[in-house]
Amino acid sequence: MEKEGRKEGAAGKIEGIMEQRGKRKGETNIAAVVDFLLANARLVLGVGGAAVLGIATLAVKRLIDRAGRPPDDEKPDKSIPEGWEELGLVSASPQLLRKGLEGVVIKQLTAASKAQKEGPKPSTVSEKLKPEIKRVQLCVTLQEKLVQYYQNHVALSEDDVSRVKQQALEICTELQGFLRAKQPDMPLGEMHLGGSLLDGLQVVAANHACLLVPLQIEDKFWTLIPGEETILSNPQFWMVRRTNLEYFPRGRSFWDKFIIGGYLSSKVLVNTLNKTVMESMNWPALDGMLECTVRPVMGSQELKLEVHSEHGQLFINILPTIIVNDVILTAQLEVTGNFDNLWYQSFYTSETNKLADLDDADCGVRKRCLKTLKAVCRDCPALRKLTGRHLANVILHLSEKESDWTEAAFADRFQQVISELIGYLEQGCLPGYFNKVVNLLSDCSEEEIDDIGFTLYCAVSEPEILLQT
Repeated sequence: MEKEGRKEGAAGKIEGIMEQRGKRKGETNIAAVVDFLLANARLVLGVGGAAVLGIATLAVKRLIDRAGRPPDDEKPDKSIPEGWEELGLVSASPQLLRKGLEGVVIKQLTAASKAQKEGPKPSTVSEKLKPEIKRVQLCVTLQEKLVQYYQNHVALSEDDVSRVKQQALEICTELQGFLRAKQPDMPLGEMHLGGSLLDGLQVVAANHACLLVPLQIEDKFWTLIPGEETILSNPQFWMVRRTNLEYFPRGRSFWDKFIIGGYLSSKVLVNTLNKTVMESMNWPALDGMLECTVRPVMGSQELKLEVHSEHGQLFINILPTIIVNDVILTAQLEVTGNFDNLWYQSFYTSETNKLADLDDADCGVRKRCLKTLKAVCRDCPALRKLTGRHLANVILHLSEKESDWTEAAFADRFQQVISELIGYLEQGCLPGYFNKVVNLLSDCSEEEIDDIGFTLYCAVSEPEILLQT
């Protein structure tokens, strides 16, 4: 009952938004049809169906509005696969969007209405088994397609992963040696490889790596301030405050030179490392030693390297990190924006370890499901806003109420994750698994949530459309 109440609230909220926008802009004929269908959806599909349908209809109306606007100077992305154009997820005419709406919405309402009017029919035992047999056959077909998609498109060869790891580690060794020579007093831990490449979660191509730079801060000089206690009150963004100045004045800690307003500045630290390493290192001298070309990526707020070799292109992110007990903070300026003193709390290690532990305990396919969905989101323009973090947290939440993650249940869990995502999008909130206060959808705009929801809604009945490459 509680779940239906939430769904009903979501559907009502969506209808209210659509009604207000219709009054402001003057509803077109197709908008009126959409509102009529949504208003009557509850009678045919029930509260839950109407709530899910709301995402699709609202997204379509937004696309219609955007399609009617004058074209801007930007050229369409020619790299978008044709399969997604057929769904109307990129710029299209109102006529095409109307046709797509009729196919998605009217078809579902007609089918549900027809089934409701006909009611149950008497049948023999064999006839009763036919729907179940058909469902199993469809599941097996999706299972086969998922396995094929994973083997041919998602999984990386061990040779490629090993080669890229070795290349990243060689660059790591050179960077650490240079940094220690330039800043011998800087208290740093061992720079090491991290991220999806190390944990076997990279998909499609082994073309990016992450090097972690641990900062060793003194407990008696520094205190971590949780995000909820800062002026922004954002649980994802922490601060590192200088303390005990009356007993240990400035200058006692090496990191005092990076203070702004009494807090350790992630921005000043990144800018200093950029000047010390990225701008000062003799990169051409490394080319012959490493048998590749390594250059810093200019114009990026983050510390990033671009590597070219005979095997292709590789990007390496250098990530300053603070670890105190079980709290991991990273300096990610592209995430924290223009705030000088914010540090981003990362749960990546905890999430990855939890997934691995769960899979080890029951020989599950959670990591395989995560990698498959990551590849899907990478290939579909409308889903690219969804990251591995979003997907991993959905799978972790689902694991608490779904115990069967065996190989045979791969297709069922894949479809279930899609349905769970739609539910979170309806609410506009995806709570973090390790911190329920964190909303992982907070960085998504309303239009992005609509686009993602519409795409996933279309895939509920035909998940195979997500496996186009």
